[in-house]
Amino acid sequence: MSTLVLSSELLNRLVDGKELSKDDVYEIYQDAERDPSELYKTAQFLRNKNKGHIVTYSRKVFFNLINLCRDSCAYCTYKSEPLEAKISMMTKQDIQNLITMGRRYKCTEALFVTGERPEQKYQEARTWLKQNGFSSTAEYLAYASEIVLSAGLFPHTNAGKLTKAEMSELKKTNVSLGLMLENASERLSGKNMPHEFAPSKNPKARIKVLENAGELRIPMTTGLLIGIGESPFELIESIYAIKEIHKKFGHIQEIILQNFQPKPDTVMKDIPSPQERYFRTFVALTRVIMPEMNIQIPPNLSPISYFDFLSVGINDWGGISPITPDYVNPEFPWPSIESIERNCTNAGFQLRARLPIYPEFVSFVSSNLKSKIMEVADSGGFVKEGYLK
Repeated sequence: MSTLVLSSELLNRLVDGKELSKDDVYEIYQDAERDPSELYKTAQFLRNKNKGHIVTYSRKVFFNLINLCRDSCAYCTYKSEPLEAKISMMTKQDIQNLITMGRRYKCTEALFVTGERPEQKYQEARTWLKQNGFSSTAEYLAYASEIVLSAGLFPHTNAGKLTKAEMSELKKTNVSLGLMLENASERLSGKNMPHEFAPSKNPKARIKVLENAGELRIPMTTGLLIGIGESPFELIESIYAIKEIHKKFGHIQEIILQNFQPKPDTVMKDIPSPQERYFRTFVALTRVIMPEMNIQIPPNLSPISYFDFLSVGINDWGGISPITPDYVNPEFPWPSIESIERNCTNAGFQLRARLPIYPEFVSFVSSNLKSKIMEVADSGGFVKEGYLK
């Protein structure tokens, strides 16, 4: 029996609701290297079956709280050093000013992003936190989350490897948290690899954080970074690692698939971004491995072709801001929400705004947060159309 026929039979099992093993999926991947059409068609079918023709996004304002970081990833330009011009250390007044702007532009998400525990490496961070009345970045995040929530925005925090106690505290105000797994392979933390000097990127440590969040019943966004030197099988292993966590706890609300983009002044500046067909294939494979999952690609990292990924199984564009840049990828501005909506309509999809918590996960949050969500959400859990006017 030819590989093409075998792969088609495996995909037909998926359509019938059967689960596939890692070896089965690797067989499909090898087939897709020659001809991905059957895989793409199956991924599209599974997305339509489980998610319909609605594509979502979250209208956000990006709070770049503090971008000092104890880690050094080989591809990162988000991290700053104390004397660099791009350093960000947002004061309480900066937060208030950005809240005002976010409300003016009808944002519903307050995305908090920080470097990994900067106070553990930099005296400047410790001094700055102390001057603002805090002993740690996590403590400042809890304060900032309370402020934005009281102002009508919904916090979602990406702050690296938080402890279980820190996540428990943030759960009081954050409707969801985020931590990218990036990859489950420890090989990528080895010598001369992208995570060699980034201890918080150790996959075992990140998996533990995701598991702790599951025990706390916190809706989590996670995902993979594609094109940083991983093998195809390592990517498949990584998708299954997320699947196993979700199967145990049921709290992974979204998988982000992010295509690596080389940046000047980084160790990996000469490494090319992954070929789009390779990237599309792994987006489709994620859909066939986890048919009911919310799957996102960031549209700003595929500015010319992002809408083509609607044909390989995605159902979300992630957070998009009408006012603040993507501080993690500032070279790539977000497309306008209007242009995204136009492209979705042309492809036969309806664009809907969501909160930083997906409708099916609202039951995870406290009654206090739930009542605030109901003030801006319609019966389907999406942002009320009138709220954005």
